[in-house]
Amino acid sequence: MDSIDKKLLGLVQNDARMTNKELALKLQMSVTAVYERIRKLEREGVIKNYVALIDRNKIEKAFIVFCHIKLVQHTKDYLVRFESEVIKLPEVLECFHVSGDYDYILKIAVKDMEAYRDFMVTKLTGLQHIGSTHSSFMIGEIKNSTAYEL
Repeated sequence: MDSIDKKLLGLVQNDARMTNKELALKLQMSVTAVYERIRKLEREGVIKNYVALIDRNKIEKAFIVFCHIKLVQHTKDYLVRFESEVIKLPEVLECFHVSGDYDYILKIAVKDMEAYRDFMVTKLTGLQHIGSTHSSFMIGEIKNSTAYEL
């Protein structure tokens, strides 16, 4: 990946709706050259997807919870089973396998505390091999970025 690819990725991360013509103008390149570079980055898996970022307040998913999960054991079977089940939960936006006191950290988006309680009671506690949970609730969002510095 060269410096032009990095500039191109920076532009696309900020506005994926920019046309190849607009990108070409900003990079002082031909439209065809920009098109080819984007296709190469897509083929190589550098660009994985294009998405729309949604205002969670407008879709009633503004209550953000970080739920720390500790499994009862750390066997491969328990990890694989937990991961395959948690992936299916639409309320879980992100799931990280971490080191430290807990095994996983989940980022969960729901409408409010009542919805979170319902999620915990009907879905999360139904997952096998969970030994304990610890929930932290977002008070305010200081930084939320989807862009990587290149």
